[in-house]
Amino acid sequence: MNKKWLAAPLLALACTCLGASAKEWKELRFGVNPSYPPFESSTADGGVQGFGVDLGNAICAELKLKCVWISNDFDGLIPALKAGKFDAIESSMTVTDARRKQIDFSDRLYAGPTAIVTRKGSGLEPTGESLKGKTLGYMQGTVQETYAKARLGPAGVKLRAYQNQDQVYADLVYGRLDASIQDKLQAQMSFLASPQGADFENSVGISDPLVPSQIAIGLRKDQDELKAMLNGAIQALHEKGIYAQIQRKYFGDLDLYNN
Repeated sequence: MNKKWLAAPLLALACTCLGASAKEWKELRFGVNPSYPPFESSTADGGVQGFGVDLGNAICAELKLKCVWISNDFDGLIPALKAGKFDAIESSMTVTDARRKQIDFSDRLYAGPTAIVTRKGSGLEPTGESLKGKTLGYMQGTVQETYAKARLGPAGVKLRAYQNQDQVYADLVYGRLDASIQDKLQAQMSFLASPQGADFENSVGISDPLVPSQIAIGLRKDQDELKAMLNGAIQALHEKGIYAQIQRKYFGDLDLYNN
């Protein structure tokens, strides 16, 4: 999709709302699950870091707001958002029809396909036929969980849910899992690039409506003003080249926006 897809009138409205609202807001509280490097992860001093975090901080800077990051388990992000624990979710959240029934989303931040990780030479593929009788792990509350339960469980694949992605990889290394399913780039840039992931490999990307690739910021359905602010800021990051700078920092020449 062309990044200039916003019509001029809509962009003008977003920018108008951005300017007016920025004077009324003092801070923007983002909910995040920091267990998904290089997108979101914890720092040694208890902070958060990563591509998504840098984008969130850049959005706050564009809006002239203080960014506050609140860590939360991934499967509890939507309930916590609806309860008012934070203003928006910036945590590699895929846009799905099921989630749209509960919350609203900003314009797209980036895109990422889903894949499975297995030991090299295992011959396992991301299909029910190949994984039948094998044990597959995933992080709770993700689109990968939805896909696994709908497509792989009924085919005889043993499914195991985890609270965070680090736990998934740990059991994969220790042999308690035959495969894990997650964002393909997340696995490639974190686990597979680490010493513990040296004996593992990514599969091809999975093409299925249950694992769409569009990632966006989640927000409550009654936050039209905030949505306009966020969309205006996202567009500004592209126009000023800030998005490209952040993307290059983590992924080189890879185009995540049109991935």
